[in-house]
Amino acid sequence: QVQVIESGGGLVQAGGSLRISCAASGSTFSNYAMGWFRQAPGKEREFVAAISRSGGSTDYADSVKGRFAISRDDAKNTVYLQMNSLKLEDTALYYCAAARTRFAVTIPKVFDYWGQGTQVTVSS
Repeated sequence: QVQVIESGGGLVQAGGSLRISCAASGSTFSNYAMGWFRQAPGKEREFVAAISRSGGSTDYADSVKGRFAISRDDAKNTVYLQMNSLKLEDTALYYCAAARTRFAVTIPKVFDYWGQGTQVTVSS
């Protein structure tokens, strides 16, 4: 079993940058593919980014492609989401999730473990 805890959220101006982190514990981190999802008020949870177990493959939602970057540090059991050129519509609660697969998956139901989320608010 894996526990994941997100951190690093906050308030940032439009056009700015923020890096959020997800620390995992309880099992071998390198056995899991990782993903980031987000949910804005009144909207469904949506896929943001994913990284394969090896870190060699990534996938992004079209809305964040070219602005966000996912990475992982297996020595620190941590996955990161670097967010640049932030827009008002990026405001959401961001969730980290772990999946027992080697692939960079994008479907929420494939993920086995979820964190509680970290709030990212982009202001004008």
